Amino acid sequence: MDIEDILLHDETIFNNINAFNPDYMPENFNFRDSQMEAMAMSIRPALKDGRPVNSVILGSCATGKTTSLKKVFELVEKSSEKIFCCYINCQLHTTRFGIFSQIHQKIFGHQPPETGVPFSRVYQKIMKFLSSENKSLLVALDDVNFLFQSQNANKIFYDLLRAYEEFPGVRTGVFAILSDLEFRYALDKNVNTVFIPHEITFPPYRRDEILSILSDRAKSGFFEGVISEDILEEITDYTLDSGDLRVGIDILRVCGNIAEANASRSIEQKHLDEAIENQVSVNLSHALKSLNDTEKVLFRIIAKSDKILTAGELSEIFSKELDASYATFNRTLEKLEFLRLVDTKFTGKGVRGNSRQIILRFDSEDVNKCMM
Repeated sequence: MDIEDILLHDETIFNNINAFNPDYMPENFNFRDSQMEAMAMSIRPALKDGRPVNSVILGSCATGKTTSLKKVFELVEKSSEKIFCCYINCQLHTTRFGIFSQIHQKIFGHQPPETGVPFSRVYQKIMKFLSSENKSLLVALDDVNFLFQSQNANKIFYDLLRAYEEFPGVRTGVFAILSDLEFRYALDKNVNTVFIPHEITFPPYRRDEILSILSDRAKSGFFEGVISEDILEEITDYTLDSGDLRVGIDILRVCGNIAEANASRSIEQKHLDEAIENQVSVNLSHALKSLNDTEKVLFRIIAKSDKILTAGELSEIFSKELDASYATFNRTLEKLEFLRLVDTKFTGKGVRGNSRQIILRFDSEDVNKCMM
């Protein structure tokens, strides 16, 4: 290695390593103008002393839903004092008290005591303040499906959206952020009568959009000349295949760390290869941890097969091992596909309709090592 390629102990190729953090808010946020305009239209009535329009913000992972919402909330709060915009991550806060503690924090600047104060007192304090001060409240529930896992969703929606019945003049709205609309069927009838949302859809990013976003992030995070266009193109292709923009952003960070560890002033192909290998291993391990015993059985069958199985062939093997119904098999296969552990490819007509080939997305040796 040439001496000019060796970094001094206090040198770095990162201009701003925080640019690769999950919660980083980029200055240039592109390709989501129409969705942000739709959010603004839903909020607009509250700026004129009306109720905000309830909305569902719908899209797969890493399509800009949360960033778009936070950008809009930031603009609203800069331009008006008539509305409190409260963002809540439902993976972290799943109880009624937890949700309304976050709202309390937003309005009053501090959370209520965790013990000794009943929920009803916190709830009444919030709603009486909104009524007396003529303020609106918009609550964004990110990953709202976690509220259903804790079985608190219906009560929380009811508390928020029917508050006007007990506190006249209170104007509240909900933005529910999630990946599909199935949760609507889990809401009680008395909630659905007031939660009739406007749908705002976030489609997956196209390849050219992914490349532009990763290029902007690289410009913010690295010094000039650290990463080449060819490496960015490869990361873009890998990101597109993974279906998750966060994968590409994380690979940028890991590439930088590996390059620094190798005392290199630029990211090279070998650094990218190592970063992708690490990413595959991490993704596989995380996905496998989320599988139950039944799902592991099906995945192990796919991984150990010496050929690509059709859905019919796989169903027969699976049912023999577990004496399971076809419905159970289908649900289990859908879970594996949702986690991107397998792909399904339609090949033509079969006994049960369109025949599907089940394709393993990982190297079988890597899978078997992780499942040992």
